[in-house]
Amino acid sequence: MALAEELPVYKASYDLLLMIFSLTKNFQKDYKYTIGESLKNEVVDVVTSIYRANSSDEKRSHLSRAREGIEVIRLYVRLLKDLHQINVKQLVAINVHIENISKQLTGWQKSVMKKEGKLSDSI
Repeated sequence: MALAEELPVYKASYDLLLMIFSLTKNFQKDYKYTIGESLKNEVVDVVTSIYRANSSDEKRSHLSRAREGIEVIRLYVRLLKDLHQINVKQLVAINVHIENISKQLTGWQKSVMKKEGKLSDSI
């Protein structure tokens, strides 16, 4: 088992976390302490789930939680764009990170399921 900090998906999610922390400090007060805090917490949960998946024998539940978190993050980011808290350039940059993380998590989950002999077309 590799150290979580060495995993590309962990590094990518941590980079997303840094990006989100940097962006939220520029939000209007109405959004900084509501959507901004929720978004930061969700990204922290994703990073934590990746760490837990790496260090656990039961990886599937942690990976599922991380993938669900990524979808929630997508929702928050789209909402922030619609509320004019981030611009199109920022939206694209964030979505590139989100898509990268999502693909890595999906691949990892498929790998785990294949090892368990439970790979199906449901992913």
